[in-house]
Amino acid sequence: MILKMLLSSLLLGFVLSIANAHSQTLSPKWEELTAGDFVKAIHQSQGVCVLPFGILEKHGPHLPIGTDLLDVRYAVMNAVQQEYAVVFPEYYFGQIFEAQQEPGTVAYSLSTQLTLLQETVKEMARNGCKKVVIVNGHGGNDSLLPLFGQSQLATPRDYVVYVFGLPNVRVPGRPALKSPPGNDMHAGETETANMLVARPDLVHMDRADSESGADQNRLKLPGSVYTGIWWYAKFPDHYSGLGSVATKELGEFDQKTWAREIAEALKAIKADDEGLKLQNEFFEKTQHPLDTPQ
Repeated sequence: MILKMLLSSLLLGFVLSIANAHSQTLSPKWEELTAGDFVKAIHQSQGVCVLPFGILEKHGPHLPIGTDLLDVRYAVMNAVQQEYAVVFPEYYFGQIFEAQQEPGTVAYSLSTQLTLLQETVKEMARNGCKKVVIVNGHGGNDSLLPLFGQSQLATPRDYVVYVFGLPNVRVPGRPALKSPPGNDMHAGETETANMLVARPDLVHMDRADSESGADQNRLKLPGSVYTGIWWYAKFPDHYSGLGSVATKELGEFDQKTWAREIAEALKAIKADDEGLKLQNEFFEKTQHPLDTPQ
């Protein structure tokens, strides 16, 4: 009897190990899955799909135009190795009006940005992605994506959109920056370090000092005043910081941290059973505002 139970246990373990091994062979990349495997991937991800959001813009004299897209996909792909999710293909249709004067920049109209993003998440949801996680890799989307997230409350829907912002760089143990304080915002030490890990073959360190990434501070306005030309006033060459001091050590720390933060967010989102319920409750109440207790 004991031998029979032992054999049954071993057989069950063997079957589960085979099933687990098969599940691990599923690519997280949407575009790499067959139609049949896509169905399995959606079930394995519990309906959680990630939309890494980059941009096409100049990144100083030494980094590729697609830096934000390459970086965010690198971080996301590392994250989904820790917490499986289906990853949408390259997406770069964001806000970048401030870099239109630079070669290679692709700046879509605001209406196109919002419409295309809405259509994209809608199609993702139609394909089983009931929890769509937009992971931002571009600072110029910091206003666009919260606005888009808020706009999801305009009409009822059977899915939830989550926005994961730029990575937290204030982490204990992070290598000290060599850049001037407060001036490491674009193609500088941090972004260059990240690319030294994500795509070192595309980094031209010998060109990093051929342009200045110093703040030219050409507007004299109070900090409480905003104007769209603020970035150009500070960094007309679309370069902020000192890329030449970047190290692979910093990049490895930041990429690992970013991937871990994304993985932790994915895990929490998988466990979220309240978002859609609250959304549905909200939409029901919007149809009868006079009945809402005061």
